[in-house]
Amino acid sequence: MARNPRQRQPRGESVVGHRFTVTVGPVAHGGHCVARVSEAGDRVVFVRHALPGEEVLVEITEGTEGDRFWRGDAVAVHSASPDRVPPPCPYAGPGLCGGCDFQHVALPTQRELKAAVVREQLARLARLEVDVEVEPVPGDTDGLGWRTRMEYAATRDGLRGMRKHRSREVVAIDRCLIAHPDAVELPAPGVRTEQVLDRRYRVSANGFWQVHPGAPSTLVATVLDQLAPRPGERVLDLYAAVGLFAGFLGDRVGDSGRVVAVEGDKTACRHARENLSDLPHAEVAVGSVDRVLASSYDEPFDLVVLDPPREGARRTVVQQVVDRRPRAVAYVACDPAALARDLATFAELGYRLISLRAFDLFPMTHHVECVALVEPA
Repeated sequence: MARNPRQRQPRGESVVGHRFTVTVGPVAHGGHCVARVSEAGDRVVFVRHALPGEEVLVEITEGTEGDRFWRGDAVAVHSASPDRVPPPCPYAGPGLCGGCDFQHVALPTQRELKAAVVREQLARLARLEVDVEVEPVPGDTDGLGWRTRMEYAATRDGLRGMRKHRSREVVAIDRCLIAHPDAVELPAPGVRTEQVLDRRYRVSANGFWQVHPGAPSTLVATVLDQLAPRPGERVLDLYAAVGLFAGFLGDRVGDSGRVVAVEGDKTACRHARENLSDLPHAEVAVGSVDRVLASSYDEPFDLVVLDPPREGARRTVVQQVVDRRPRAVAYVACDPAALARDLATFAELGYRLISLRAFDLFPMTHHVECVALVEPA
């Protein structure tokens, strides 16, 4: 039986609805900026719909008198940043759709904010000072029209909508501007075929696949460039999904090499076997990465690709990767905090960050994709 999520205990009277004028500080991980409410003892408030340096009127959306921090929306702008722009979407703003964080920000500045977040997370969690540039990728139009798979909610009247930020409440919409014109609406039946460079991939319509049209080819090219695979090498592709990286790595290492793709989802594994059927030196292992590596494939591997879910690979898997003594690891990360924590673990175990690239695969949102190259120190 599913249990209700644990509710936070209130720490005093609610301050929801209270309004304060604040000067907005730096961007923070999660699509908001940091400000302090002087009237409440310099209480930290995470403010959405604002930009660093602005003076705004913030309305508190979550918090009680005893909380360490509050959350709020900028409902009026007294002093605007030169990087502020009118949101292209009519449903972007306080109390509306929660899907986009940065529609009020000029696109180049969105990328600068994301780069600042990646730098801050690496410095704070991994003690790494890294120069980061978030690169655009082909496949969107001024940051719009890129999302190839969409999942909508429904209002009480049965209208199509999107949820508010951190809420189950639904806002009715007639069109989502970040949706690709041919976006698949989830849940969807059947299997799709995706073309990536010179390889074709079969993937469940409801299975994992990058949602930006330019993402698969960009990530593949980056991983291949970082790892520089050689004929005859042995490769582990972890969290392999339908075998996107394994296919291209298998081509590079050739019949004298070996590729093992490890994935926990059985349907994805079935498609991976189809997608890698032209590579007799490739195999697919079904199961969670930590459990598979705990019992199998304990011989040395030359190269490893890590493409974990948002929470990262975590210490157990990082330790198992290091135990295989790879000459290089390509880490594909959708969360900079998880990446930073795992890079700190790699450093403890004798591997160091060599290079990092970041890509704007989710324009108008706070999300950013990184690809890090890690090698023995």
